[in-house]
Amino acid sequence: MSTAQTAPKNDEQAWRDELRHAIRSPRQLIERLGLSEVNLDGAETAHGDFPLLVPHSYIERIEPGRIDDPLLRQVMPTALETTPQPAGFSTDPLAEQSPDSDSAILQKYANRALLVTTGACAIHCRYCFRRSYPYSQQNSWRAALRYWHREGAPEEVILSGGDPLMLGDQALCELIDGLEQIAGLRRLRIHTRMPIALPARITTALVERFRASPLQIVWVVHANHPQEINDAVCASLARLRHGNMTLLNQSVLLRGVNDDPKTLAQLSEQLFSAGALPYYLHQLDRISGAAHFAVSPTTASSIIAELAASLPGYLLPRLVREDPGAASKTTLTPPPC
Repeated sequence: MSTAQTAPKNDEQAWRDELRHAIRSPRQLIERLGLSEVNLDGAETAHGDFPLLVPHSYIERIEPGRIDDPLLRQVMPTALETTPQPAGFSTDPLAEQSPDSDSAILQKYANRALLVTTGACAIHCRYCFRRSYPYSQQNSWRAALRYWHREGAPEEVILSGGDPLMLGDQALCELIDGLEQIAGLRRLRIHTRMPIALPARITTALVERFRASPLQIVWVVHANHPQEINDAVCASLARLRHGNMTLLNQSVLLRGVNDDPKTLAQLSEQLFSAGALPYYLHQLDRISGAAHFAVSPTTASSIIAELAASLPGYLLPRLVREDPGAASKTTLTPPPC
């Protein structure tokens, strides 16, 4: 795989055009990939609850005709999403939806806060823990900036969503400008799946704006399977790691996608070759509609133990679970020596 650091000829219009032509219905995806065994009625029902959205550049990494392709499983709606869910699965698994708050700020942990910038994404992952989040009921990130200018901000702000890179360059520049003017803010962390799902979004202009920031910038991207890492993704990651910006990856442990140590070891190796350090491997957040992706804690621990035996410590992601109201994520395996 190429890791050349020369940016391709793309701009804001290019990624917007690709997104505009993304596939948005199960029938389109079935026809595009020649999937003869899909339950279309079940897919359409699930699509009605949480719409399908997948860019063509991501579809090109899916093997045509393969119903169990690990990338297809992440994006194809299925009847399993609409069956009765086990106890503990809900529409708000992390208790983020406070009925008395319309703020875009989620203050879960000390010294850092998460800013929900937008409800939009370039790809709709079927296991998304915010698939039922009431984005339309919250105030904008501009209101959050006004609050932090008035009251002060934590040391670190995390841009999340949705996907913060769904904001256009002009809006992103306005947001970064506002954050840079807040006293006490030291670090800016960007949680995004765009470099994986829609690599064309990582334009030269975007990277240069973040490189110019006086804030310490940390990028946390989201890849779950080595098949997601192609030349275009490597090029997007290469651009992001310029300018002393830290580049990490977080994955979700998903049944039928990456729930074996060989797959995860290959993912860690490919990410590191592309310049991203494996960071977290999340146990599935228990969102309604995603129970079929769940991996038991016992199986997860066995997988991470085998992974630890085959990788150096710096390539071993931490297996974690997020519990509502907890002071930090729960680490499910000791950190490597």
